[in-house]
Amino acid sequence: MDHLRHSPAAERNGPPILAALQRLLPATGVMLEIASGTGQHAAFFSAGLPGWQWQPSDFEAGALPSIAAWCDGLDRVRPPITLDVLDAPWPGVSAPVDAIYCANMIHIAPWACTAGLMRGAARHLAPNGLLITYGPYLLDDEPTAPSNLAFDADLRTRNPGWGIRRLADVATEAAAAGLTLSERLDMPANNKLLVWARG
Repeated sequence: MDHLRHSPAAERNGPPILAALQRLLPATGVMLEIASGTGQHAAFFSAGLPGWQWQPSDFEAGALPSIAAWCDGLDRVRPPITLDVLDAPWPGVSAPVDAIYCANMIHIAPWACTAGLMRGAARHLAPNGLLITYGPYLLDDEPTAPSNLAFDADLRTRNPGWGIRRLADVATEAAAAGLTLSERLDMPANNKLLVWARG
């Protein structure tokens, strides 16, 4: 367990996200998780979605030992893989998957990664598959919470290529890949869970 990393945010947001996934997803399937981070979500969601096989992944190879440690002994969670959303196709993802889950990557990655995520999802999802993204977004029809404005400023200070994205801009990239927003759920701490499906 020396490799075990812990995210308080992942611990907090796990239960409400799982409740949404349990409502949105069918009883069985294969889930590809993009940007698995610590691995806490993979372990927690696997327990709450017993009919699903879970494939965790992360851009950073250094994250894989923590993901493996959190998921040690969970027979429905596959060994984590290194995955860069800008690759085409995504190595290690050969067969179509029934859903793709990506939390808190879009705002902590260069903008090109959003297009890469959408194009990759369109390539690798089964015909009726869903892409589910989670995190903060800037919405043209809603005022931005002060906490999200501060978070956005902090992100851009850390890396000028990062930042909370306008939902309209994300939807434009999705549409270019053939995906449309089918559902938008309000989540705690001014986050959204977005469901993308083929147009």
